[in-house]
Amino acid sequence: MLCGMQAHDGPLTRLRKSHEQSVLDLLRKHGPLSRAELGAHSGLSRTTLYDIVAGLVEGGTVVASTPPAEVRRRGRPVEKLSLNPQAGEAIGIDFARRAVHVSAVNVAHEMLGSASEAHPPDLTWTQRTDIAQRLLGSLGGPARGSRGGPLRLGSLSAIGVGIVGPIAEGARAPGPEPLAALLRERFGVPVLVDNNTRLAALAEAVWGAACDGGDVVYLRLSHGVGGGLVVGGSLHRGTDGMSGEFGHITVDARGAPCECGGTGCLETVASLDAVLARYRSAGGSAPDVPAFLDAAAAGDRTARSVLERVGRDVGRVLAAVCNAIGPGVLVVGGELAQAGPALVEPVERALHAHVMPRVRDRVHVRLATLGEAGSALGGIALVLHESPLLSRYPPPVAQEHA
Repeated sequence: MLCGMQAHDGPLTRLRKSHEQSVLDLLRKHGPLSRAELGAHSGLSRTTLYDIVAGLVEGGTVVASTPPAEVRRRGRPVEKLSLNPQAGEAIGIDFARRAVHVSAVNVAHEMLGSASEAHPPDLTWTQRTDIAQRLLGSLGGPARGSRGGPLRLGSLSAIGVGIVGPIAEGARAPGPEPLAALLRERFGVPVLVDNNTRLAALAEAVWGAACDGGDVVYLRLSHGVGGGLVVGGSLHRGTDGMSGEFGHITVDARGAPCECGGTGCLETVASLDAVLARYRSAGGSAPDVPAFLDAAAAGDRTARSVLERVGRDVGRVLAAVCNAIGPGVLVVGGELAQAGPALVEPVERALHAHVMPRVRDRVHVRLATLGEAGSALGGIALVLHESPLLSRYPPPVAQEHA
């Protein structure tokens, strides 16, 4: 359980918390910075900044260091401030439909390792948690580089978890057991749960294809079609966790029925099974998606034609989303994105044909870069960006993630 509001959470305390969070955010984004650089980025006065930094250093969240003698320039060495990599570690777990993916970083955003394991789709949450625990155990030793040893779940540690399906604010995970409570009991640390596709969006905005963007739309083309919206560096969850359900935007009112209850949704034409079925109905012989992608890469006209049609539908949906919310970067991920230009080029053509002319040259489509580790890394980003464990103050309202 994450603590609720304290008795002395007054205006000055909240203002100080805001200043501290601003400094921590800058160190996470830029890495080590001098006090002068922090002042330029944050806009805080010199007196306020030095007071905030002193408190963070005293609390152990931030460390100060000077460059080694061999890299110093003339004059007094400039002290750099950075997040304390020894302050704790955060782990992310992605419980995908048929696999478990884990990643671990320290609070300075230094990657400690990632691991994955496929499994049958009918495992219980306890069995999936067993896999996650085993994978995390494998990240010790050689995977930790020179540091070695097991992962340390210290005072600043938490677990960010991605699962399939919508997650309302503060909701428990679906299934026969409350997943967050199960993980907290197993690891003894706070647990934050969100939709895994939405977490992949956050990861691409923090570490991946859109790390230089502000407002980001992410679309995953996989067994299902979904996405996520990152606004100003934070996830937009929507009512009852329904933000990012781009796969259920209608592209053909006379199309096939969708499992959501609608008709002709994007998911009915752009999910992996739908794409493979369309390819086979057109005479293609690929037995699975990897073979389909290989055929497309080899210039198979039927495969290329299918990708052209899928890309056109995806581009129209992304244009509608852009016209509604105005993001600067669009990231396309999932297995189908491995088709590369054969998919992205028709997406861009349709997008530019349907998006408002004044923003046509400002919207950019990029392929996701983080692969299957994306959602687990997004879980870590959720912890590092949203957990109150990174400051000495509780959140403004009581929350329970267990």
